[in-house]
Amino acid sequence: MLDQAFEALKTLDWGQDLAPLAPIDEAVISSHSDESARRELESRLAATLSMTDSRDAKDYVCRKLMLIGTAASVPALAALLAKPENSHVARFALERIPGKEVNEALRTALESVAGVLKVGMIASLGSRGDEDSVPQLAKLLGDSDHQVACAAAKALGAIGSGKAAHALATSSSEAVKQDATNAMLACAENLLAAGDKANALRVYKHFAGEGQPKHVRLAATRGMLACAGKASE
Repeated sequence: MLDQAFEALKTLDWGQDLAPLAPIDEAVISSHSDESARRELESRLAATLSMTDSRDAKDYVCRKLMLIGTAASVPALAALLAKPENSHVARFALERIPGKEVNEALRTALESVAGVLKVGMIASLGSRGDEDSVPQLAKLLGDSDHQVACAAAKALGAIGSGKAAHALATSSSEAVKQDATNAMLACAENLLAAGDKANALRVYKHFAGEGQPKHVRLAATRGMLACAGKASE
């Protein structure tokens, strides 16, 4: 039954009856209690990505790998990152797989894509908190594509490390000034939550001056009080 399901999968069209794929769905569910079966199923699913031209089949496989994928699936998923029709769902699957292999694949893909695909790759790196991507993201703060530059600022804020905050603070791009400000404040919150009060305070002081908008000064003041261990009004 499972063999027939995989054969049907290769020519999948979402307009077709999905009943023939039921054995795969059932196998995914039952494999949660069987490590060996799960790894074998993962291998078959990953291999299918290079055995079909069906966009719907690739979409289906990626959704299953979101559930059972491991580092072993990263190469097969990474091969889809530069393909507009598959990139987003492959990226979503990768985001749910732990391990440095995923971050490395996303950083590599970041250098070979553009536009909305690049924005997506940036968002995934931010979501995964990949500090090793900070140098790449910092360079993109001045990108000619405004969406890419803004995405880089937001991703650095999501990473929230001292290096990310420094990259944002040293950016001279006016185009992403507001996003960079919000991202730096997010970094400060992360640093404070991690107990790094010194670096958090440094960021907050940067925004406490009269040259900042009122709401930014207020956020910075509250942050400074939090660093001092005082409750803000």
